Amino acid sequence: MVGMVQSGQCADSSLSAVLVHSGETLLLAQPPSPSTTSPGASGCKLDLSRLQDAGVRVADALAAGADLVIINRFGKRERDGKGLGYLIERALDADIPVVIAESHQSFADWVKFAGGMSVKLACDRHALDAWWRTVSLRTAARIAPDHTTVCEVFK
Repeated sequence: MVGMVQSGQCADSSLSAVLVHSGETLLLAQPPSPSTTSPGASGCKLDLSRLQDAGVRVADALAAGADLVIINRFGKRERDGKGLGYLIERALDADIPVVIAESHQSFADWVKFAGGMSVKLACDRHALDAWWRTVSLRTAARIAPDHTTVCEVFK
């Protein structure tokens, strides 16, 4: 399993990503600049170069081999062809399942990006476990050799 998930939040400038394949935490927030910060301003700005650096680390781990890719979310940057969309495309092109969180508002963008090749799961561990059992290569390897697949039946 390779990928990254968000840790921290913009409210206190601790926005980070945890690399799931190594456990390493990488800061993604841009350091606040005293000259541009107005009194009473809150939040943070995503540092796109830090995001891309984190993406390169995930891409390197993906190139080394993966059964599953986890990406925190599919947002406006990915929709616009930026952000971590290239990681998602690499995984999909290699037939590696991708787990990604998506809001209701952006779900249609995700389905369009994925070419309709997606499964909507409930946001709970049981749904994720059941889905993984159906797509896991380990599960497929345990199928008896005399088992006929759907593709074989329709040939």
